[in-house]
Amino acid sequence: MVSVTNPENLFENNELNSSGHLLQVISFAVGNDIFGVDIRTVHQVIRSAQFTPVPNSPDFIVGVMNLRGNIFPVIDLRKKLHLSSGENHTDTLWIIIIEVQNSMTGFIVDKVLKAHKVHPDSVEKKPEIFEDKLDDKYICSIAHINEKRIPLLDFNQIVLG
Repeated sequence: MVSVTNPENLFENNELNSSGHLLQVISFAVGNDIFGVDIRTVHQVIRSAQFTPVPNSPDFIVGVMNLRGNIFPVIDLRKKLHLSSGENHTDTLWIIIIEVQNSMTGFIVDKVLKAHKVHPDSVEKKPEIFEDKLDDKYICSIAHINEKRIPLLDFNQIVLG
């Protein structure tokens, strides 16, 4: 279940189909790009969290965070994916906490957009060559949401790859 500390309602007003097998995807912005993640991997979405820097860590690791006694790393997704730096996003900080290899990891994104209910037929395997500036090893599939193709990220690959 996703816990959101921001009062915005993330979910669209879609009903489950009769089989109840819709995929739920959270979409979010990183720079000028929009990505998604399967909601089943998301532990929590929070805003304006404090984290502690870790000396001599890779530049994409901004520090560690303590959330209710659980300490985990926080990764700047923009830096990890080598996307344009754009404006500084520290004043509008969103952190998506995702379970990766049975551990929590926080990912800084520019904005969490909303959660979508997507029919499985609207999700395709990633193309062999993803024609974008993002290395395709981080993409697990492409969801068709509101006539847009949104890459769904594989956070296991992002952390371990």
